Amino acid sequence: MAIEATEAPTFTSSSQSASHSSQSRHFFVAVDRLQFKMETFVDLLRVAGRRPCLPMVVCCSSRDELDAVCSAVSNLPYISLSSLYSDLAVAERTLILENFRHLTMIWNQKQTALSGDDSEIAEKEQKSHIVVVTDACLPLPGESPISAPVLINYELPMKKETYNRRMATCLSADGIIINMVVGGEVVTLKSIEESRGLVIAEMPINISEIL
Repeated sequence: MAIEATEAPTFTSSSQSASHSSQSRHFFVAVDRLQFKMETFVDLLRVAGRRPCLPMVVCCSSRDELDAVCSAVSNLPYISLSSLYSDLAVAERTLILENFRHLTMIWNQKQTALSGDDSEIAEKEQKSHIVVVTDACLPLPGESPISAPVLINYELPMKKETYNRRMATCLSADGIIINMVVGGEVVTLKSIEESRGLVIAEMPINISEIL
């Protein structure tokens, strides 16, 4: 799937009173064969990842896929990468979550600033930021959500409850979800769409149209 870049509009700030289902936007990227999935994902990040300071969460169902995603993303110099997995030390997990929440705050402030001057933003913060996480390590009940403007479901969850939990813990109220689907997973996505009353549209070839 070809993914193109043009100058894109900014995200609007989220409304705390709005529900995720009514404010968020849902898209899917269909891949014919599993072997093309990672290539398509990296192509997507080559565009989205060049948005300065953009925080993104990538959700995986398994540790193996998390490791594969991290390996691919680590080669992109304009992306800062962290990962959350089950055997990560509690202190390190807490630090990663706190840092990412701070980055989402910077992003929100940047979008609402009257000036477009980025000169005071540190070079490190000019990178986009990705946290790759397995379902076992999503923010827990009682923890603050990380509220990213973009959530990518690299692996589509089999249960709608897991889809809902990813949204509730990782996505800002007016954020974007991009679902990577292969072959028969379209049926699972359709089930999630119907059960949630969502409209999950095919992602435009020009991804900047939705960013």
